[in-house]
Amino acid sequence: MTTSSNGLQGQFHLNGMHKDGDVVLGGLFRTHFFSTYPDLSFTSEPSQPNCHGFDVPGFRQAQTMAFTIDEINRNSNLLPNVALGYSLYDNCVQLGVGFRAALLLVSGQEEQVVLHETCVGTPPVLGIVGDSSSTRSIAISTVLGLYRVPMVSYFATCSCLSDRQKFPSFFRTIPSDAFQVRAMIQILKHFGWTWVGLLIRDDDYGLHAARSFQTDLGPSDGGCLAYTETLPGNNDPAELKRIVDVMKKSTARVVIVFAHEGPMIKLLEEVVRQNVTGLQWIASEVWISATVLQTPRFMPYLGGTLGIAIRRGEMPGLRDFLLQIRPDLHHNNSYGNNMVNQFWEYTFQCRFAPPPAGWVEAGGALCTGQEDLESVDTEFLDVSNLRPEYNVYKAVYALAYALDDMLQCEPGRGPFSGHSCGNLHRLEPWQLLYYLGKVNFTTSFSDQVSFDENGDVLPIYDIMNWQWLPDGRTKVQTVGEVKKSAFKGEELTLDEDKIFWNFESKKPPRSVCSESCPPGTRMARRKGEPECCFDCIPCSEGKISNKTDSMECTSCPEDFWSSPQRDYCVPKKTEFLSYHEPLGIFLTATSLLGTFICIVVLGIFIYHHRTPIVRANNSELSFQLLLSLKLCFLCSLLFIGRPRLWTCQLRHAAFGISFVLCVSCILVKTMVVLAVFKASKPGGEASLKWFGVLQQRGTVLVLTSFQAVICTVWLVSASPVPHKNTKYHSDKIVYELLLGYIGLLAILSFLLAFLARNLPDSFNEAKLITFSMLIFCAVWVAFVPAYISSPGKYADAVEVFAILASSFGLLVALFGPKCYIILLRPERNTRKAIMGRGIKS
Repeated sequence: MTTSSNGLQGQFHLNGMHKDGDVVLGGLFRTHFFSTYPDLSFTSEPSQPNCHGFDVPGFRQAQTMAFTIDEINRNSNLLPNVALGYSLYDNCVQLGVGFRAALLLVSGQEEQVVLHETCVGTPPVLGIVGDSSSTRSIAISTVLGLYRVPMVSYFATCSCLSDRQKFPSFFRTIPSDAFQVRAMIQILKHFGWTWVGLLIRDDDYGLHAARSFQTDLGPSDGGCLAYTETLPGNNDPAELKRIVDVMKKSTARVVIVFAHEGPMIKLLEEVVRQNVTGLQWIASEVWISATVLQTPRFMPYLGGTLGIAIRRGEMPGLRDFLLQIRPDLHHNNSYGNNMVNQFWEYTFQCRFAPPPAGWVEAGGALCTGQEDLESVDTEFLDVSNLRPEYNVYKAVYALAYALDDMLQCEPGRGPFSGHSCGNLHRLEPWQLLYYLGKVNFTTSFSDQVSFDENGDVLPIYDIMNWQWLPDGRTKVQTVGEVKKSAFKGEELTLDEDKIFWNFESKKPPRSVCSESCPPGTRMARRKGEPECCFDCIPCSEGKISNKTDSMECTSCPEDFWSSPQRDYCVPKKTEFLSYHEPLGIFLTATSLLGTFICIVVLGIFIYHHRTPIVRANNSELSFQLLLSLKLCFLCSLLFIGRPRLWTCQLRHAAFGISFVLCVSCILVKTMVVLAVFKASKPGGEASLKWFGVLQQRGTVLVLTSFQAVICTVWLVSASPVPHKNTKYHSDKIVYELLLGYIGLLAILSFLLAFLARNLPDSFNEAKLITFSMLIFCAVWVAFVPAYISSPGKYADAVEVFAILASSFGLLVALFGPKCYIILLRPERNTRKAIMGRGIKS
């Protein structure tokens, strides 16, 4: 067996924790808050970062990985006969430190690497669990992806890491920010918060979250961003003051923060200084569980905070494992368990002798290594709220199941070149990467773990609420969950009865730029302002909106109109000239009065039918004229009352025929008067033969028949039907024709009567006809503009009035003087008086 050796150009000592195994998994954890930048160049002299501010939760996460590997090694059903080891490093919250640690994990960390057929010594890791930061994960995974080294993060949430082209070997057991943002939008939508502020950290985590909010947030999904502010990386007091001033002046009562607890502490100090209360905070997963913020100083402002938290899990046996850790008194160096030693020093406020340079956090008594962890109050042993730890647990198991699937491959049926399988002694990271993408298992907490094509796990979050108890303590209560399933999509479940609201009303606050537009109005965007800022404009007449926040008002159907509130359509009022209203009653009474008078006059004429004044100018025409006038009075009743099909069809036809009959009789009477006068002159006897009784009847019949033909054609071709509140357009055309024909006859009668006005008869009926036709024409000339300008039922009233007025005009002008003579001046009812040779008045 041949061997060779490669010497590393230099060493870079990091705080770590290690365990040998057949296969070694790497881990990157944050066990310190801060560090000073080390010399990252490869030199011959070892260099080491100065990390300080021990992070107990980060150390517990690292121990969770050690616990998980120990649990797997004890499981005979998973990776039998294979011992897993680990190499865990502290990234000190610095990109340079974490990046160098990752390179050391994949390349080996011994000063001398001895190579036989495979690498012997401390073997490079096959996969890495980490990092906790999106920024560090982006940098590390970019390089690891070139060599297809699997990296499973438990806390990096940037949605950009789902890009398989850039990060082909990256997986994670925490949902991406894309889902976290959508989960927050679901909460905003649930409570009606459409106007929110957003604070982010100036890093990949914050910038990508802001980008997702700007893309996904909208009026239909939750609202608008009132402001987006970036927390300064150097904690500049002036910039923090400006940001808090923006929060204070904004009308947005809800503030979403994507930042770690470090920047949050500085921000809250300024919030406290300016005493900015009345805000509803929404926390991202990185600070919702931060106990460093749950202090009596901050809780008056942060009480009631809602936040997205990583899914909580349970790991039986973890607390017992944590109680068993002990410091390594013999290897207190860069490759020993100095991570445990630093925890020991921090917890028991002691120090080891000699102290490792750059790592001493406490002075005082020397540490013995036999101190009792249960005797101190430390959050390290609190396993009641395991969230990032649960993700670490799932990440380690994902790598273990992938390795187990690879080792169970049957030779000749493998997925690699020539149907080969992976070999324990010749394992390649890219082989594990293949199986990691297909892993699918269920944890002891009954959660299914699998990765999609982007390396993202099936997302699920708990929704947490910071409850400030009366005794001053803080309780972080789970009040719901939001998850995504393959069948139902995103689901939000909230138990509002458990939520603590830090307001006097003990109810959710209102956070809107503009209040919702009620039904009956529409939204009108304000120019130059976000979409959530708008005015509510009432719908115009005839239009409605029956939903809240309607964008447009819709027109009512033709037979409907908008309600006074403009929120629903109501049937249009059926407007017609009713028998029950005063105007209808008056017109009906007038019509009946005219009919009654016609009957009375007809009775008088029948009773005195042998008298000269009745017999003059053909008494038969007088009877026909009275009959037609009676029909004119009665046809006006067809215009009153609810329109029916038969009344619509009959009203104008009856009106036209009645009036044509009336005017035809008047025309014939006029022609008879002229013929009689002409016959009285020498040589004019022949003119009477053309105006006998038959000719008179025939003329009236022909003229009336012509009108009847017009009405028949109209009813057949364009029969009117009743429409609610609608004008009869076809009616107008035919009605003009009816009026035109009647007017032609009336004008002809007027002209003939006018020519005969100076006849020598003492009782000159031509004068009466002239006067009656003048009244008739005047009424109908005035009717046309009045009818056109009258709305609705008043148009019918104008028409009825015109019919009655013209009918009364004809009745009074033609028959009034005759009835006066018959009843009051019977001495004039003689042939001599009529011919001008009797008594003079």
